[in-house]
Amino acid sequence: MQIAPALLEDWLRDYYFTAEIDLGSSGVEDFSLAELREHTGLTQAEMDAVIFRDSPSCGSDELRQAIAARWGNGDGRRVMATTGSSEALFLAMHALLRPGDKVVVLDPCYHSLGYIAESINCRLKYWRLDFERGFVPDLQELKSLIEPDTRMVIVNFPHNPTGTTVTLEEQAEIIRLASSVGAYLMWDSAFAELTYDRPPLPDAGLQYERAISIGTLSKGYGLPGLRVGWVQAAPEVLAQCMHLRDYTSLYLSPLVEAIALRAVLSAEKLLGMRLEQARRNREIVAEWIDGQQGLVEWALPQGGVTAFVRFPFLQSVDEFCHQLTKLRKVLLVPGSCFNRPQHARLGFGGPTAAVRQGLAHVSELLQRATPESAAPAHRSASLS
Repeated sequence: MQIAPALLEDWLRDYYFTAEIDLGSSGVEDFSLAELREHTGLTQAEMDAVIFRDSPSCGSDELRQAIAARWGNGDGRRVMATTGSSEALFLAMHALLRPGDKVVVLDPCYHSLGYIAESINCRLKYWRLDFERGFVPDLQELKSLIEPDTRMVIVNFPHNPTGTTVTLEEQAEIIRLASSVGAYLMWDSAFAELTYDRPPLPDAGLQYERAISIGTLSKGYGLPGLRVGWVQAAPEVLAQCMHLRDYTSLYLSPLVEAIALRAVLSAEKLLGMRLEQARRNREIVAEWIDGQQGLVEWALPQGGVTAFVRFPFLQSVDEFCHQLTKLRKVLLVPGSCFNRPQHARLGFGGPTAAVRQGLAHVSELLQRATPESAAPAHRSASLS
């Protein structure tokens, strides 16, 4: 198997751990274990009671049931708890896809959504989200991409990196289009509950038996280091995933499961705290964009905590992001990681003070990097 480089992970490996201000990540502010225990009621006695024996292949019954009760149809047999959503995506695609299968996937997208299928030698068709349309999904284009022998349609709404999403009616139409040809519908729900102007979308599996729903505690719940995700699907699909897992991670740690169970049971509280902060931060970014006099363009994110901003006057967004980290210790992810080199992923889920400070650094460096002829109100200078 040959798989394309994960350019996003390459960038984060180089800069995530050295940056002092994070404007590039796609999740909310992380919780500490102390904070998590305070907000969930997790006790030291519960942690001390954990025995480090093997866990069930699909996760503990309690954790699976809790996930199903909050995000699914209440049937824990349709849930496999995984090592982050990345493992869920990898297992499900390898379980269901074969070389030559036709697969529709969004563009741009998180690398796992496209490159795993590509590495299996599937034939990919891209459902493009364009800046000129405000990244609004065109369902007529999706309809034209789906053929009678399409094997899988892969989407994630709210979308990473653009923050666009679909309405309840549009979700129903996507499900209808997939079901009309019997295609699997893989719905990455990593950002499902991070919405601002409309309620979260329901789990696609509630309406379509061949839907595979992917979830995680990383993005909306501030627990990326816990590495807990899940896949919800028909039991026969999970059986195929389990077969593959026997050769990889086997199962989750019982300690991780114990902490994750408490987090899932307290999900509403954890989400509420971080969503309110994200809402304030989105307003701050909107005000900042308005003040940039056209040097930065965007489409207002409807969900998630990332904006896919465009820098129309920069000769190299990659170089700008390099220098931003080198000179100001601010992490910003260049759009080349998503095959859109004129853009950057700007994450606003972190602490509000850090978001303000990071944006100020971006403004300062942007004014120096913008040619005078492109923006007369800003002086030109080298990035040194």
